[in-house]
Amino acid sequence: MTTSTYSLPQSERINSKKQIDRLFRGGGSKAMTAAPLRMVYMADTRQADPLPAKAHQPMAQMMVSVPKRYFKRAVKRNYVKRQVREAYRLNKHILASHLAETGDKTVSLCFIWTSDRLLPTAEVMKRMANLLTRLVEKLSATDNKNIPQ
Repeated sequence: MTTSTYSLPQSERINSKKQIDRLFRGGGSKAMTAAPLRMVYMADTRQADPLPAKAHQPMAQMMVSVPKRYFKRAVKRNYVKRQVREAYRLNKHILASHLAETGDKTVSLCFIWTSDRLLPTAEVMKRMANLLTRLVEKLSATDNKNIPQ
């Protein structure tokens, strides 16, 4: 695997208010938890856009949220966000390989921290891998339902 596979460019992050609203208020989103991480996700079908700017749209986009309720100090919130982004960056190949196989889906992900405890990075990595593996299982189960037999 090349080093570019382990990158997390800006294009793979959710930063549009419209996209965030669609993820949380759209009604098509689902959630799963591997404490202290909660993942809210929404899968869409990929549309072939004639515009070249949208042609390189990533298959998965993510964002991280750490509420002030759990960590009052910004330093700790930023530390947790950094841990979650790093865990996603190193484990996103689990999801990317599945999305590349199907090729017709895009997934928006939001990781929300739900604990007031800091965890070691290795533990966060394990929880992230668990969440992404479960997500791939769910996506492939819905893919199998949609295939006519």
